[in-house]
Order: sequence, then C-alpha cells, then structure tokens
Amino acid sequence: MRDTPDMPDTPDKPDNGPDTGIDKDNDAVQAAPHSDAPDIVTPEGSSQQPVADTPEVAAAQDDAKSKTAKAAAKKAPEPESWAETAKTIVYALLVALIIRTFIFQPFNIPSGSMENTLLIGDYLFVEKYSYGYSRYSFPLGLFPMSGRVFFSPPDRGDVVVFKLPSDNSTDYIKRVIGLPGDRIQMLNGQLYINDKPVPKVRVGDFIEHIGDFTRDVPRYRETLPNGKSYYVLDRDPDGPGDNTDVYTVPAHHYFMMGDNRDNSADSRTVVGYVPQQNLVGKAEIIFFSTNESARFWEFWKWPSAVRWGRLFTIID
Repeated sequence: MRDTPDMPDTPDKPDNGPDTGIDKDNDAVQAAPHSDAPDIVTPEGSSQQPVADTPEVAAAQDDAKSKTAKAAAKKAPEPESWAETAKTIVYALLVALIIRTFIFQPFNIPSGSMENTLLIGDYLFVEKYSYGYSRYSFPLGLFPMSGRVFFSPPDRGDVVVFKLPSDNSTDYIKRVIGLPGDRIQMLNGQLYINDKPVPKVRVGDFIEHIGDFTRDVPRYRETLPNGKSYYVLDRDPDGPGDNTDVYTVPAHHYFMMGDNRDNSADSRTVVGYVPQQNLVGKAEIIFFSTNESARFWEFWKWPSAVRWGRLFTIID
C-alpha cells in the first residue's frame, strides 16, 4: 500500500454564522438596508441619486396645490369674516347718519303748496348746517338740547324745511316772509311787509296738470325788500287768505308762506309763527323729479315720467 502524501493542513474557515449560500468575501451585490425611498436603478459604478422632477411633473404638482387652495377657499367663512361684514355695515350707517344730521338730508314734496317753485314729485336736498343745529336736526328730535348752536338766521325769501310748531314732528316746507319784529299783512291778494306793498308783476300763467286736464293759473313775480325774487300763484282772486289781520312776528320766530298763496296752510292759518329752534334746514337743489304717471313696477314708463328738465335745479 502506497503511502499517501500528507496533504497540507487547510486552515479552518472562521465561523461566520449560519451558511447563507453567499460568499461574504466576494464582491457580490449586497442587499441595501431597508429604505422608504423608491427603488432607483442606476448604472453600474454610478452614485445613486433621486431623479429630478421634470417641468411636466412640477406643473402637475403646482396644479394640484392650486386646486387644493381653491377647495379650501370655498369653505364656509370663519366667524371673523361675519364680524368684519357687520362692522362695515355699522360704519356705513354711521357715515350716512352723520351726513343726514349735519350736512344734507333728502326730502320729497307731497303737496302743491309751493307751486310753481316746487312741484308734487320733486325730490330735494336740504342743507342742514345753514342755520346751525337744534334738537330737530337729529332724527326724531331726540337729542337732549335746547335752542340752537352755531346759529345763523335765515334770509328773507329762503325756502325752509321746519317742524310744525303744533306737534314738533311734521316736516313743512315754506318760504320765509317775515323776520322777527316784522309786520305782515295780506290785503286784496297783495303782500305787505312793514306796511309797504311788495312789488308783484304779472307773468305767463302756470300750466297746472290735473289728470288728463290742464288749467291756466295766474302767476306773478314777487320781489322782497332784500331783492329776492320768485314766482307766486293766485288761483283765486278773492281767496280766504287774500285779506288778513296784521301779524307782528315775535322775537326768535319767523313768518312762513307758501308760493301757491290760495292753496297753502302756512303762518296765516294752522302753522302760526315758527320758532327758530324748529328750523331744520334750507332747501337747496332738486336732484330728482317725477310726474308720478308711472307706477313703480311700470318700468317701461319711467323715462316719460321723469321731469328731466327739473333735475339738479337750484331752488330760488
């Protein structure tokens, strides 16, 4: 039997744990540690980097963000937005109240007592600061004050809105004829101030429209001692207001008359003398006028119902 040469001793392999079938000394690809990043295939020998978004991908992402923002905007407004809306409304009402109380107040004419200076259906602005302010400058006359502040007396011939002295609430509009201390009288349709006749000249008649009918009313131009001139109507040559006693105007009061002399409730009758604290303001401008031939819902008649020639007319 031949002797088998002794084989060199093979060193024992180190114990590297259970056999996995993979030679850990080889340059084999090893499993990468677990990652949440998506699998990205890269060329052999290159560094593994995320692929940059293309312009199309970026645009899609922006579009998605925009849609998300719009959806959020459609949600019900937060309580703060309602509070802001209420605050805006309160501010607007406050500004309107200040303008109405201290600067201008709109009025409309419901009767013919001031024809032909003012017609039924006229809408006008009254200047509130002309004669200063009293409690009746404020809504409902509730402001607790007496007399007037920043008072400036009206001129003879001014067209004035005032509170009816008998109830201190009804608004009247007339012309100032008598100042404190004046003596006022009507004799045969002629106005006298301090025992002197006021010049009155006949001019063209006023055409009065009553439904489908018209009527010519005698018209005159009257000129007061201060040079103020205006039209008056004398529809009844012997009317009940054409002959009166002498009225002596008390201090701090005014005597008012309508331009439609035979169709006016004024200081000759139910109005009496008007205290200066009852003055509301001076009528300045007609901003709108309608002959009232069209009902509110008859919008197709509105253009013919508007008295276009009276819009923005200064009141004499």
